[in-house]
Amino acid sequence: MKTNLNRRSLSENQTAKQMSRRSAIRLFAKTSVAGVAGFSIVPSHVLVGAESPAPSNKIIMAAIGTGSRSSADIGDLAKFADVQFAAVCDVDLVRARQTAKSLGLDEKNVCQDYRRLLERKDIDAVVIASPDHWHALHSIDAALSGKDVYVEKAMTLTVVEGRAMVKAIRGNKRVLQVGSQQRSQPGFHRACTLIRNGYIGKVTKVIGVNFAGAWECKLSGQPVPPTLDWDKWMGPVEPKPFNQNIQVSRSRPGWLSIRDFCGGEICGWGSHDLDQVQWALGMDESGPTEVWVEGQPYKPWVAEDDSRPGRFFGAKETVIHMMYPGGIHLELSENADPNGGALFIGEKGRIRIDRGHFEVSEPGWKTLPLESLPVQLYTSGNHYRNFVDCIKDRKKCVCDVETGHRSATVCHLGNIARWVSQQAQTVGTRLIWDPVKEEFKGNALANTMLDRPRRKGYELPKV
Repeated sequence: MKTNLNRRSLSENQTAKQMSRRSAIRLFAKTSVAGVAGFSIVPSHVLVGAESPAPSNKIIMAAIGTGSRSSADIGDLAKFADVQFAAVCDVDLVRARQTAKSLGLDEKNVCQDYRRLLERKDIDAVVIASPDHWHALHSIDAALSGKDVYVEKAMTLTVVEGRAMVKAIRGNKRVLQVGSQQRSQPGFHRACTLIRNGYIGKVTKVIGVNFAGAWECKLSGQPVPPTLDWDKWMGPVEPKPFNQNIQVSRSRPGWLSIRDFCGGEICGWGSHDLDQVQWALGMDESGPTEVWVEGQPYKPWVAEDDSRPGRFFGAKETVIHMMYPGGIHLELSENADPNGGALFIGEKGRIRIDRGHFEVSEPGWKTLPLESLPVQLYTSGNHYRNFVDCIKDRKKCVCDVETGHRSATVCHLGNIARWVSQQAQTVGTRLIWDPVKEEFKGNALANTMLDRPRRKGYELPKV
């Protein structure tokens, strides 16, 4: 395996140091754990073998990205007695310093370049809450440096990135948890357990929310704040002029809605819903086999100021359809009843799941001992605790890297169907998806959309 940690943003006077470190990481990636026990960047829990817990009960973590979502992740993880945060990284030094101060960390534990953080031998795991266009590089480099990973959803910007992340995590025997919190909430667990055990009979249709796709960004340029490294913020993306609305995910329009940095609301909010569809249908290692749109050819919103059309822009014009094995039809429609889950229609009834509650058309399940059912799903009472425990036990998390990749892929398929309709100016064309080869059959245009160009110096490492 070969890493790519020494990227373009390093200054010339760091080159010699980084070349030495890069050679060492290459050696680490090619050598067994026992063969590199003295190498400085290997965390303590790696030294005792991939199947063994850390010699100390304390898990040392660091944060990459300290925006709005990161504060929730750090806050909940830091509550555990066996978790300690030792460093934070953000290209915006103001935010990094604020987070460090809240954790009682001094300036020496703050950095703008995440590679400095990955060099540290005392850090066992990283929490990645950077914008989506950075998730793959941050996660893969962390895995190659021997760190376990908690990464926010949507896990990826493209399908190709997801498979690369799976290879890196598996090849380096790392633990990865995706921040799809609904996997650890009791209501969703119960509902998916009932569906998987045939409580409503064979599922024939699923109706989910048709969230907006990504928008094209034409925001005007503004002066770059002196404490922000905007070039590093852009990273793999060809640089755009700084605009404060881009930097903040929850602003208007925000990077969460812009195609260069995210897949739009279908990947932001929709990743929660579609992850539950995947779980309920038993598709954690697979996915749909067809995708198409109906209505009008998709026309993405062009963001030229601080306005935006909302989470459901395009739902009326372009409805997304997918087919799963067994003839299960998924429809993402403006008419969807839940806005944080999905409606499952079976031959014997219906189950509607949403944030905070679920409804079953046949209420007899309340007296049914769910623990006695033949299909038992992974149970996690707390998403963050599950991550910490899996670091110690060296087991897969409730939303493992393969699971996160497959759920993110469903989001990407919906976007690709929209983009194909936009470029071809036609709707109704069925894209045949091969979930094993992870490519479209007979559609070259759609296959070009499985990945994005990357700026020189920010290519995906070979894993």
